[in-house]
Amino acid sequence: MKKRLAVGFTGPSNSGKTTLMLKVARKLIHEHGLEVAIIKHDPKDKARFDVEGKDSYKFSDTGAEVIVTSPTRTTYFSHRHSELDDMIRLFHSFDILLVEGLKGLPLPKISVFRNVLDEDYFPFMNALAIDESINIVDYKIPNDVEMLNLNDPDQVISWILKNAKEV
Repeated sequence: MKKRLAVGFTGPSNSGKTTLMLKVARKLIHEHGLEVAIIKHDPKDKARFDVEGKDSYKFSDTGAEVIVTSPTRTTYFSHRHSELDDMIRLFHSFDILLVEGLKGLPLPKISVFRNVLDEDYFPFMNALAIDESINIVDYKIPNDVEMLNLNDPDQVISWILKNAKEV
C-alpha cells in the first residue's frame, strides 16, 4: 500500500484558504502527478450539493445515506457527522489529503491569514502562510512555526511534502 499523507489548512473566512488549496491541489495533480483528496469543513452547514426537485435531492431529503454514481463521479450524501478516519476510508486512493478547517484535528496545519493574524490559531498551527498585508513584527509568532508565502504554492507544496502526516 502506498504512503498517504495529510495536512490541514486553517484560518478565518476569506483568508485565502480555498484559493491556496486549489493552487496546491492543481500543482500536486498536474505537475507532481499525485492523487489528491480534499475534505472541506462546513461549520455553518451552508453547503448545498444538489438542486431541490432532482432525484438525488429527494433521496437525501428522506434522511437516508445516499450514494449517487455516474460514469464520471460518485457523490456521497450523509446526514451523520463523520470522524476523519471515517472520511479517509471513503476515498479509494490518494497520495495527499488536504483538509480545510477542523483546526483541532491531529494533523500538521498551515494557517492562512491576510491583513490581520488571529493569535487564537497559534497553538494549532505548524506553518503560517501570509502575504505582504501582514507585518509579522507586530505579532509574537511561536518559534516553531514556519513562515510561508501565501502566494507561492510551490513553497507550500515543499512544506507539505516534508511535514504532512501519514494517515
